Amino acid sequence: MDNTGDLTLVIMAAGMGSRYGGLKQIDPVGKHGEFIIDYSIYDAIIAGFNKVVFIIKEENYEVFRDTVGKRVENLVDVKYAFQKIDTIPEGTVMPEGRTKPWGTAHAVYSCKDLVNENFAVINADDFYGRDSFVQLADFLKEKPEAGDKHHFAMAGFILNNTLTENGHVARGVCTTDANNYLKNVTERTKIQYNHGKVQFYEEGDGWTTIDPNSTVSMNCWGFTPDIFTEIEKQMKNFFKQDTATLAKAEFFLPSVVQNLIDNEKCDVKVLNTNAKWYGVTYHEDKEEIVKFISKQIEIGVYPENLWNK
Repeated sequence: MDNTGDLTLVIMAAGMGSRYGGLKQIDPVGKHGEFIIDYSIYDAIIAGFNKVVFIIKEENYEVFRDTVGKRVENLVDVKYAFQKIDTIPEGTVMPEGRTKPWGTAHAVYSCKDLVNENFAVINADDFYGRDSFVQLADFLKEKPEAGDKHHFAMAGFILNNTLTENGHVARGVCTTDANNYLKNVTERTKIQYNHGKVQFYEEGDGWTTIDPNSTVSMNCWGFTPDIFTEIEKQMKNFFKQDTATLAKAEFFLPSVVQNLIDNEKCDVKVLNTNAKWYGVTYHEDKEEIVKFISKQIEIGVYPENLWNK
């Protein structure tokens, strides 16, 4: 594990334009036009990250830089990676008929030429809380004893802290061993409150109650640059699927990590946090995070004008 002190925050933001109908239509949650992504960057800088790599669509570069990137260029090293459908391993054949990129693991792969240091990965539109970044930074700054495995980390959230009252969410439900290392992540695409209980829905089985204190993944990871080589290896196998499957298949980051765990090629330390997740999965969610940010400003966690511009 690199021990130079440089830490990079990789932010997966390629979906921002499509989800929000254009970057300029993103709703601010702070008092001076700040977005959720601004608070993640602010928390990461305080935690010790000194470089940010935004993964975006190439056609959004100008508007993204004007809207988000320029706010922080004087505070932290800023780079941009473009997630393109044809960014695939050499020798891999691009299937016909596919128009969108290949998912979160592919997004991370697209920044391989810009990241040579230990790094964290987050979603652009999720609020993770400062504790998540502090714990990831502490982990990434350490140098584990040499061994035959890669050493990665994941921020583990309490399920109940990641739910919304406004509908269902998708979460990766985790199981860990006695030393709090990740054993597996089970994707649950529909979790919500039902009659006072937290339940997930599975086709054929209906609704099943789940412990609200379960640990879940929120795509908040800590990696060494070794992950790029492993993603490439698995991507080559991914592209061996038939054309019909590849037309809709997604190459997800948790699946890559799970494969490495199953083959004893990595261990993943789960960094448990009590932080409250906020997002804007539903329009009604915005009010809650606006209230939360306002309260954090009142108690001094954030300045009222985050970038003082």
